[in-house]
Amino acid sequence: MAIDTRGETADKPGRPSGEKKRTSPALFYRQVVAELRKVIWPTRKNLINYTIVVLVFVLIMVAIVSGLDALLTEGVLAVFGGS
Repeated sequence: MAIDTRGETADKPGRPSGEKKRTSPALFYRQVVAELRKVIWPTRKNLINYTIVVLVFVLIMVAIVSGLDALLTEGVLAVFGGS
């Protein structure tokens, strides 16, 4: 079931197409609440799984970047000499 949240902001037949009325704070709030009702919120189990996946991915990326940094540091020191 679709909810029409356009309210006052919809173009009216007598209004020029380039001119739009500003949205009132009350209408904005109603639109935000209507959009939040459409959100499918994750369960606690899903949230924990998503968090673990993100943390593992970040750790893998940190390891890759650290490894590349160490390799490139050794390469630069080998080419240009270092202490």
